[in-house]
Amino acid sequence: MSVIAIIPARGGSKRIPRKNIRPFLGKPIIAYVIEAALQSGLFDEVMVSTDDTEIADVARHYGAVVPFMRRPETADDFASTADVLREVLSQYTDQDKNFEYACCLYPTAPFVTPALLQGAFSSLTEQQFDTVYPVQRFSFPIQRAVLLRDGKVQWLHPEHAMTRSQDLEPAYHDAGQFYFFNVGAFQANQRLITENSGGIIIAEVAAQDIDTEDDWAIAELKYRMRKG
Repeated sequence: MSVIAIIPARGGSKRIPRKNIRPFLGKPIIAYVIEAALQSGLFDEVMVSTDDTEIADVARHYGAVVPFMRRPETADDFASTADVLREVLSQYTDQDKNFEYACCLYPTAPFVTPALLQGAFSSLTEQQFDTVYPVQRFSFPIQRAVLLRDGKVQWLHPEHAMTRSQDLEPAYHDAGQFYFFNVGAFQANQRLITENSGGIIIAEVAAQDIDTEDDWAIAELKYRMRKG
């Protein structure tokens, strides 16, 4: 069984410049996921896909490999995660290296732990999912969401206007940390999330989207809380 961790980290982040190697509580943020992947003991290879030489140097410093640089067409604002994964897996195939399982780990997910990765891999293999990824519960029932149109509030689901919150089914969202997937299923479906995908529930304080300076500050606060 061969398993690879793929960390996509291009250099052209716009909203937070140099985001993927910006110091997060004293260490480049990408270092956290590299270390978690290495410490999990799951992977035959932990690699970073990047178009940026500085990011490549930081990645190697923390123990990842950068066997090739990302092509310009998969390093622009329009390339999808799936595009990057296809490129990486294809380049490894050209080197006669093939993997049964892979994990796409986002570089700005410092909350990822070795234990979380191990749990996801166990779920993926034991339940034969195509993909497994962390999810978080919405703090308020989405069935009682409202829209604001021309200043007027409208129910998104009027049938639940009078339903008690505790009687509604919990809903979850992608935590934006990683996707552990079966490579054969990904290549067959050409997408990560399929009807045969599984989720691992994590706490609200165990993840944070980081797209703005406020997000960054909240992430550092959450991380400190998690570490006591």
